[in-house]
Amino acid sequence: QNWTRGMSYCLHSESHLDTGPIYVRENGKLHVVNQGAGSIQNVTPKTRPFRLFSRGFSVELCMNREDDRARRQRTDHFIFTYTKEGNLRYSAKSLFSLVLGYISDNVDHIDSLIGFPEQIAEKLFSAAEARQKFTEPVTGLRALQKFTEAYGSLVLCSLCLRNRYLVISEKLEEIKSFRELTCLDLSCCKLGDEHELLEHLTKEALSSVKRLLLKDNSLSDAGLRRMTAPVRVLKKGLENLLVLDLSCNPKITDVGIGYLLSFKKLNCLDISETGLKDVNAVIKRIQMQIGLVHSKVPLKEFDHSNCKTEGWAEQTVLQWEQAVMEAIKPQDTLRSRTAALHFYGKTHRIEEVVKCTLVEAETKASGNLQFYKEKVQNCHLSLQKEVAGSHELKNNKKRALAEQERERTSKQKHLCLTVEDWDLLNTY
Repeated sequence: QNWTRGMSYCLHSESHLDTGPIYVRENGKLHVVNQGAGSIQNVTPKTRPFRLFSRGFSVELCMNREDDRARRQRTDHFIFTYTKEGNLRYSAKSLFSLVLGYISDNVDHIDSLIGFPEQIAEKLFSAAEARQKFTEPVTGLRALQKFTEAYGSLVLCSLCLRNRYLVISEKLEEIKSFRELTCLDLSCCKLGDEHELLEHLTKEALSSVKRLLLKDNSLSDAGLRRMTAPVRVLKKGLENLLVLDLSCNPKITDVGIGYLLSFKKLNCLDISETGLKDVNAVIKRIQMQIGLVHSKVPLKEFDHSNCKTEGWAEQTVLQWEQAVMEAIKPQDTLRSRTAALHFYGKTHRIEEVVKCTLVEAETKASGNLQFYKEKVQNCHLSLQKEVAGSHELKNNKKRALAEQERERTSKQKHLCLTVEDWDLLNTY
């Protein structure tokens, strides 16, 4: 009883506090203390269910939230059109369009496209191109290689990179992935003899090139030796070349022209503005050995406006160029700095883009050195002129026999494999 009175006093003294029910264990039994009466009752308390989380708690699966957000923003599952009355009407896309869009979003995960129908592959390429999948650094190259391996010239048959040396430096691996090109324009890119792309020209993947334009690329005799080594020795590489432009390369001399004589299928050759010493001897040598005649007028084959990028990847090359131009666009800080220099009257040094210009005056002494195969250019001539020309060619060949015998020894010197030639051939 004394214990009960003390507990009752304690409860009454602290009645202003809401302590809740109080349980007391006595003689192995649990009792609840009634605060109003101050007594203990043998009442078994009602146990509350255990809750780990409060009421109203919910769980939401948050996997791939970025994909869900992009999917929620996109409305390409529907086609929106307007009726004649001006009402908005939408219809669901076909299953083929939805699947095509999904595959194009994940085009870099395709294992192979060999044997896949060309019509569907072209649509898949266009869908991936519209999403700019081929401009991505790593996945774009991997996706582009799947198409070039399977479809070759359909992806790109002609590539014009005239004065686009920045695109070459940024997208070199992508450019090297193109196969079965028939026309390649690398004019005014200042590549030099040791550039990786020039070495790639001798690979089997570009043995189909028939028109090659290398105007103003700082080439020399060493570069021509490397470029013609597979044709001269292995009978591979650019063996199908028909049109070759080497103009505006002042480091090419008479020795380098000797390497070009291995291109037996050449129909047109341009070696204007080069560093030739004996021009007349070179003209005669070219005419005797590969049957090309010196042209008095400029040839349309070397009009660079005729070379264009053609194929599925035409827009892809434009996207590469736009990305490069965006990267080199001057920033706002540089513009403000330029404005400050103008305000204080100071001149700002501007690095201009390298443009294709003519070389120095001493190389212009050779004049126009464009050659063509007479049968190709003068196929409209009468039969009598052709017969007369054939008689002249026969006479020239007879006179050339003695010269060929004398040049055979010098030719063997060129064909003699040096240590550098063996090192070069071991790379193929």
